[in-house]
Amino acid sequence: MKPRLVVIAGPTAVGKTRLAVELAKRIDGEIISADSMQVYKHMDIGTAKPTAEEMGGIPHYLIDEVEPWEEYSAAIFAQKAKLYLERIYARGKAAIIAGGTGFYVNALVYDNDFGTADADAGIRAELYAYAQIHGALALHDMLRQADPCSAERIHPNNVKRVVRAIEFHRLFGESISRHNDLERGRVSPYDAEFFILFMPREKLYRRIEQRVDNMVRDGLVGEVQKLLDMGVSPDAVSMRGQGYKEIVPYLQGRAALEECVQTLKRNTRRFAKRQITWFKHQSVKPSAENSVTEKWIDVDEDVKLCIIEDIIRMVRKV
Repeated sequence: MKPRLVVIAGPTAVGKTRLAVELAKRIDGEIISADSMQVYKHMDIGTAKPTAEEMGGIPHYLIDEVEPWEEYSAAIFAQKAKLYLERIYARGKAAIIAGGTGFYVNALVYDNDFGTADADAGIRAELYAYAQIHGALALHDMLRQADPCSAERIHPNNVKRVVRAIEFHRLFGESISRHNDLERGRVSPYDAEFFILFMPREKLYRRIEQRVDNMVRDGLVGEVQKLLDMGVSPDAVSMRGQGYKEIVPYLQGRAALEECVQTLKRNTRRFAKRQITWFKHQSVKPSAENSVTEKWIDVDEDVKLCIIEDIIRMVRKV
């Protein structure tokens, strides 16, 4: 019998953390964060990291575990998450994965084989430097020449994934898209249930803009300055995340704060749109062998009791 796994997913600012915590309280669960940014220490405001109060006494894993100058990837996430799952299951608790980094979620749920594909620091540094000098579009053109299929699937602004695709092609001489397509045929070792949260896009965008305003009010600029003062490079993977790369130009005297804030709002809206598209097309891969299900949940401004009850019924198959 496969171990049970509940996945709470969806775009940024939709309310995943709050719902996951409420669900964990009801089903005696513990939460593993599948967020590519909340794992970093010292990066709290810009990642919308849940506070101790928001965690509600529920154990959370893969939050505040990696230094901002260290590498973090889907392969590392999956490796660490498996270890935490073993501990959660050993204590007889329910396991909940919560986060909007869909590629990370799938890496775990479908036990993707990354092999040695995760690592050539020299190539990676070269490509990031190229993007810094020539821009994201030039880097994306480089990918298009090497791997047209992947270029069609990866947005030019997603520099991290563009770099990863070029790096993969250089290391293995094949398309990362083809590799990922093969991985999508893998059978999940889990009895996984995806609950993907959504709301009307206009409403979600208003929440995003309010969240950004709150971040700035709560000290986002000071947080980014502190990271730079600690010696974290603006080119570090962590600093290229949403909420950080947009503020750096202001601190370097290259742009006005209001301009940077508007850019952050725009980029976050676009990011949310890409997340929604990803979950629509990539999250669940039905097959006779895979015991993976998917349910889209229309959420309100608040986590309604009826939503929690609906999810509990589906989890318990009542």
